[in-house]
Amino acid sequence: MLQLNIRPPLNPTIILANFLNNTANRSILLRLNIPASTQSNDHSHNNLSYLVSTQFFLAMKFLTASTVLFFFYSITCHSQDFDKVEITTEHVRDDVYILFGYGGNIGVLQGEDGFLIVDDQFEPLVEKIGAALAVIGPEGVSYAVNTHFHFDHSDGNKAFGKMGTTLIAHQNARKKLMEDVLLMVPGFDTIVQEAYPGHALPAVTFGSSMSLRLNNQTVNLIHVENAHTDTDVVVHFKESNVLHTGDVFVRYGIPFIDGPNGGSVGGMIRAANTILEMCDDDTLIIPGHGQLSNKSDLMAFRDMLQGIWDRTAELVKAGKGKAEILDSKPASGFPGEMTADYIVLMILEEIGK
Repeated sequence: MLQLNIRPPLNPTIILANFLNNTANRSILLRLNIPASTQSNDHSHNNLSYLVSTQFFLAMKFLTASTVLFFFYSITCHSQDFDKVEITTEHVRDDVYILFGYGGNIGVLQGEDGFLIVDDQFEPLVEKIGAALAVIGPEGVSYAVNTHFHFDHSDGNKAFGKMGTTLIAHQNARKKLMEDVLLMVPGFDTIVQEAYPGHALPAVTFGSSMSLRLNNQTVNLIHVENAHTDTDVVVHFKESNVLHTGDVFVRYGIPFIDGPNGGSVGGMIRAANTILEMCDDDTLIIPGHGQLSNKSDLMAFRDMLQGIWDRTAELVKAGKGKAEILDSKPASGFPGEMTADYIVLMILEEIGK
């Protein structure tokens, strides 16, 4: 693996262009380090690292060279401009709220025992998150639950951990957060999520389930196996009949499923069925991304995944090869063009094709 460090006044776009031109016919894994001083604002703790397989971009033709450059340039220069992010609040039911910002939806339970939040987005947003919570109530954040280990749901740990908040996650999430982890994002090759410092690691972990009793609420944490990742937790605010699913359920269409980190399409379907068993027609659901939802929305999501699975399996049964199956577009008719082929390929692997 080659490591490329980009430091001012060098332009990351120009360097990547030259590098890709010189490695067009070679398979090279590249670590790209772009420090905060090249970004649009100065968050010195947010050095970004990416792994780039140039052969993937050029041979798979998912992205043109210019698109590759745009992706890396935009993600380093724009996605970190947290000053422009607004945290908005929606009341869900009783003392349960949802915060929208940049990253995974934050579930909130308010009360005299202190706030319990579910997911915490990004470290530079924690001050804004705190301001939004202060409008709901005067308490501090006693607990923060990570629904899984991905940085857009857990980066805020780095700030909340310093404040004395008890961080809670599945035992696999803590293991992942202790090391550098590769995230295979469809269309964008591999991002490196670097190991978290000790204070940002969950101090409380569990295996299959655990329960908390606070703010006159029973909060059940349930691990669903090999769904979005192998670290997923569904949070059930029992008395309020509200669920937070993390990225096991999202509202943007065909979901990103992190196969290399334990996720699977079959596991997503099983997880949706498990959550549906916990629902009635009055249940409100906070998804990992997207608007507040209900049982019908989750059923539609499950049916979408099951439909893509069934279409793909039928083509396999008919003797179609991988290329023919992809050309048949089993995921057509559902939103999510970027992840359509990706999810079909995952299904093929899961059924042994």
